Amino acid sequence: MDVYLANPRGFCAGVDLAVDIVELAIKRYGSPVYVKHQIVHNPKVVADVEAIGAITVENVDEVPENSVVVFSAHGSPPSDYQIATERGLTVLDATCPLVTRVHNEAKKYSKQGKKIVLVGHVGHQEVIGTTGQTEMELVDERQDWNLPDWGEDAEVAVLTQTTLSIHDTAAQVDKIKQLYPNAIVRNDICYATTNRQAAAIELAEITELVLVIGAQNSSNCNQLKAVAINKGVPAHLIIGPEELDRSWLEGVQKVGITSGASTPEKQVKAVIEAIAPENVYKVGTGEENTVFAIPRGLRNLVGNGDRCKKDEPATDENN
Repeated sequence: MDVYLANPRGFCAGVDLAVDIVELAIKRYGSPVYVKHQIVHNPKVVADVEAIGAITVENVDEVPENSVVVFSAHGSPPSDYQIATERGLTVLDATCPLVTRVHNEAKKYSKQGKKIVLVGHVGHQEVIGTTGQTEMELVDERQDWNLPDWGEDAEVAVLTQTTLSIHDTAAQVDKIKQLYPNAIVRNDICYATTNRQAAAIELAEITELVLVIGAQNSSNCNQLKAVAINKGVPAHLIIGPEELDRSWLEGVQKVGITSGASTPEKQVKAVIEAIAPENVYKVGTGEENTVFAIPRGLRNLVGNGDRCKKDEPATDENN
């Protein structure tokens, strides 16, 4: 049996940044440092930061007054910042810069008087943060939806959650454009989501089974699984080797492996070791080099610090 490894895979620049901010904050302030919502959608990453002194909470009002709190990579609504101010909290904002860009677009279009439509998933933390920026309509491809009749002359701007399926999002945008042909459409799906889905498509074309390593509540992991299934290949989303069902491997000679943007490489390595393939091949365009610097506004609070050393990639010994 051979394993085909998608490249790129795993941690993106936004996840790297968020995890680094938590670790630098603990070094600077000591423990505990509170984190509002999971810092990224991966329970093993959450466990790692909690092991060194982070405490994860779901609501800002759970954080003791005058404490230090990190807001997660997914972004937060303005109401969270207001509550933090009222409680005297030191806020370290680990929002991914690409999510912040969507927030800024929403506020800009709102000031221009445009009607805003966000394509995204109801209840996802990123969507909660974005819809909190200003008034907007939410379109979720998993549900029936209707937009208000704003009239033919309405100026409409369409934004998207950064971690959606490229194919499904395009279909929803087409439906919106049928209603409002002159709508401005922003392509907010991030580079990491785009690259990982492209590699997953290539993976599905040459393998008999695809394993996506990551968390069930990770949007981008679920999209990678859907990409493979849509190509007609069986696919499973697992957190690690403990969820690997050996029956999936029966009669399979080519196994594809990829991982979401919030999955550390050590989880990928553990699955490969459990499979023990004869060969490991690399598929895709290669590693990403994008790095997000510590935001200027945080450097006085956590410093630029020694950024965390990342896992070495799993060996692709045949490439």
